[in-house]
Amino acid sequence: MMKKKPGQGRQKIPIAKIAKRSNLQVTFCKRRSGLFKKASELCTVCGVEIAIVVFSPANKPFSFGHPHVESIVDRFLCTPKPSTDSDFTSQQLLVDQAQGYMSDSSVHELNMVLIQTQKHLEAEKKRGQELDEMSKAGQGSSRRCWWENPIDQMGLHEIQIQKAAMKEVKKNVIEQVNKILKIQSCAAINSQYHSSDEW
Repeated sequence: MMKKKPGQGRQKIPIAKIAKRSNLQVTFCKRRSGLFKKASELCTVCGVEIAIVVFSPANKPFSFGHPHVESIVDRFLCTPKPSTDSDFTSQQLLVDQAQGYMSDSSVHELNMVLIQTQKHLEAEKKRGQELDEMSKAGQGSSRRCWWENPIDQMGLHEIQIQKAAMKEVKKNVIEQVNKILKIQSCAAINSQYHSSDEW
């Protein structure tokens, strides 16, 4: 057997300007998206307002802001928005505040949806694992049905899964029997009604 060479793995990159221009552009794109992602997470988790402006090696500006880059920069520079009418300014401030509240509430709603989706995903994963265990238990028993597996060879978890499955089958059987009985009783009443019409 040949011995495998150890790999380089992840290594620390020295913090220095990258000399090769193509590598510089690729690194900038990756790091920029990572920076914007972290800023977005900071806004979501802490509810902060943030503005980031970066210039690429080709001198192109890229920005990220929550709620808007312009409003954050205006606040930073303390420059009020130009307006000829004071009523318009107060209305615009109300609209800006409402948009801020809406964006905060929409971020909160999106977080709640994300949490619910993650819970649902975890429940489905657990259900999938249980189904896998049941199918594995059925495969090792030479094509027997799951209810024919010997209980004395099962663990507690497998027995609990089988018990839940049997309860589900029992419930479905009872529902089906009730449906059939209703159909039969309706048919019997219907036939009696029609036979009495013939007299």
